[in-house]
Amino acid sequence: MSLGTAIYKYSTQRAQPRAQPHSNERVLSAGDFLGQLRGAQTLATTANWREMASNANAKGNIKQRQIRAHYDEETITVYQAYSSEIASTAVNQQRLNASPQFRLGRMTWIKPSWCWMMYRAGYSYKDKNQERILALKMKHEHFIALLEKATLTTEPGKELTPDGATSCDKPPREKSSVVKVQWDPERSPRLEKLGYRSIQIGIPGLLAATWADELVVGIEDVTEKARALERELRESPRATDEELQRKALVPLEREFVVPLEVQRALGID
Repeated sequence: MSLGTAIYKYSTQRAQPRAQPHSNERVLSAGDFLGQLRGAQTLATTANWREMASNANAKGNIKQRQIRAHYDEETITVYQAYSSEIASTAVNQQRLNASPQFRLGRMTWIKPSWCWMMYRAGYSYKDKNQERILALKMKHEHFIALLEKATLTTEPGKELTPDGATSCDKPPREKSSVVKVQWDPERSPRLEKLGYRSIQIGIPGLLAATWADELVVGIEDVTEKARALERELRESPRATDEELQRKALVPLEREFVVPLEVQRALGID
């Protein structure tokens, strides 16, 4: 049984919640979700991911909606910005919610796109409460499991807010275990809007503790890298994207292939 099938089968056996979800939402508690993760089969072998990496071209035909990320054979990197206190404690203890200031009841939006994170955080200078940018590693199967129980926040092609930004840390009106997906215009290292989309994944408050405790397997502070990128662009405005990659200021991001069922549900091209 695939992980997505296991999650769906379990969710259909649950008692009806007080607030009826939309027809394509799969409601599951944090504890139950983690139990299904542990009990389900791994979605892909290492060989599968090697083949995926060899076939996914970072500079090839970029589709309107595809997941592009920095990943290796086991983990995928996503980004989020936090306050200095939350970030320092998380890095030191390698546990995202180690600080008491980490608010588990809020929806957290993670982004696999480095440049979209730069846009959202203004290279870490935009908001004092989000002045530290963390690179968070997740196992492939856990990342896909989140997507398998996700629902789109809007119809494909429509933005949640006028400038394409999501409300990254506002709590939902009703508590829910439904993962959200939003497609926003991708950004260049200079924060210019590009002609294709970048995925953001909203982890609801009811799953936040599970995600932070169990699904994030590595935490790195990349704030200085973000600021170095801003400084390089300011001092060398003609620097090409390839030069920025060679200087390790922009990570290599390739298409991250997900199961066909997930592609269809989330409008992935």
